Amino acid sequence: DLQIERERTVYNISGGCTALVVMYLLGKLYVANAGDSRAIIIRNGEVIPMSSEFTPETERQRLQYLAYMQPHLLGNEFTHLEFPRRVQRKEVGKKMLYRDFNMTGWAYKTIEEDDLKFPLIYGEGKKARVMATIGVTRGLGDHDLKVHDSNIYIKPFLSSSPEVRVYDLLQYEHGPDDVLILATDGLWDVLLNEEVAEAVTNFLPNCDPDDPHRYTLAAQDLVMRARGVLKDRGWRISNDRLGSGDDISVYVIPLIHGNKQS
Repeated sequence: DLQIERERTVYNISGGCTALVVMYLLGKLYVANAGDSRAIIIRNGEVIPMSSEFTPETERQRLQYLAYMQPHLLGNEFTHLEFPRRVQRKEVGKKMLYRDFNMTGWAYKTIEEDDLKFPLIYGEGKKARVMATIGVTRGLGDHDLKVHDSNIYIKPFLSSSPEVRVYDLLQYEHGPDDVLILATDGLWDVLLNEEVAEAVTNFLPNCDPDDPHRYTLAAQDLVMRARGVLKDRGWRISNDRLGSGDDISVYVIPLIHGNKQS
């Protein structure tokens, strides 16, 4: 992340990206995630989550605490407090539910003038945004990202530090259909872990076991499932749900080779 910051003027590059990395070392898989991509392991048809997403909702308390400790980062336009909905001027002096960085549940407070500022985190689910700008809270780059039409930088709230989880390959005997799946949010926006696992465990046994491309074909099958089929009302997946509107990148990596390592 520091290197990107140093080189951004040399190469005239703006923007940023998330990162999901898996490293095999001494019989273990190390899965590092900074962003909203996801990794899962499918072993005997069961799902083992290997990462968690970093979004304004999942990192609410970290973001609010930073804003509380360094209120100048909010540019006098935002409040670090969270409310169930946008506070209106007519509600000043009345009580409303709110959450602060040190709270998991909600409590009541009397609305003040400062509470009329735009919330640091606004929206729910995929529509949640930090300072109404970005929907992912860890990744690389975005050093020049600002709140629209302002001089308020978003970067202080974005972390490049990944969460790392470890999986001991040598602890288990893996079959040919046991896999590690890495994919961007374009897949997970529309398919549950269990749906992905079911699709892969149904697909792989129907392939030639000697076909070295069977895992690539399984990845392509997942991409097609997430994109869906073009119909009169747009791209649709199973049960007539909307297909993914985001980019979809998928890796399906066999774990059986880990059995031979020592």
